[in-house]
Amino acid sequence: MKRTLFFLTVIVVSILLGSCNTEPKWQSLFNGKDLTGWTVHGKATWTAQDGILKGENEFGHIYADPVLTDFEVKGKFKIYSTGRDANSGFYFRANPPADNPDGFPRGYEAQICNTQDAFTGWLWKPGTPTGKATENLTKDGEWFDYRIKAVGNHIEFWINDQPVMTYDDDEYKQGHFAIQMHNPGMVIEAKDLYYRDLSKN
Repeated sequence: MKRTLFFLTVIVVSILLGSCNTEPKWQSLFNGKDLTGWTVHGKATWTAQDGILKGENEFGHIYADPVLTDFEVKGKFKIYSTGRDANSGFYFRANPPADNPDGFPRGYEAQICNTQDAFTGWLWKPGTPTGKATENLTKDGEWFDYRIKAVGNHIEFWINDQPVMTYDDDEYKQGHFAIQMHNPGMVIEAKDLYYRDLSKN
């Protein structure tokens, strides 16, 4: 009897500890089939096919529906040129400007560009390179993994699981994820986009 009670106690304690230590689950941002859950601003053309979200043709941004404060987000990205330098970005805690919804988002940008001094892995604030990346690990035409974590004022970036940027800033506290189509003559592609909400912990 004592042995049975001991094992039951161990099981109950394990369940309780497990429920306390459960991390937030990863949730999908993109269903791989269509633009459900996304809102387009600007003139860029956005399509979904074969699990890939693709932007091309003109300037614009596409915003994901979730509005988050603290989070971790990850995905695979690829840019390439069809005539001009490829330049894009993955935004977070971002919102369309109230006076010009088709303009540049107000929020943070994880840079995606392999031809500038402030290259992929830098943190940008509107128009301004802000948090320096340690090195450029990406090339045009190649998929790479981007992972971003923002908790309070602390922001971290990883590329291909390698840490590249850490910065503290508290200007933007809440908003959407968004992908940028910067200029004609380039293409941005994204897939395997997932996030988890850390604000509830």
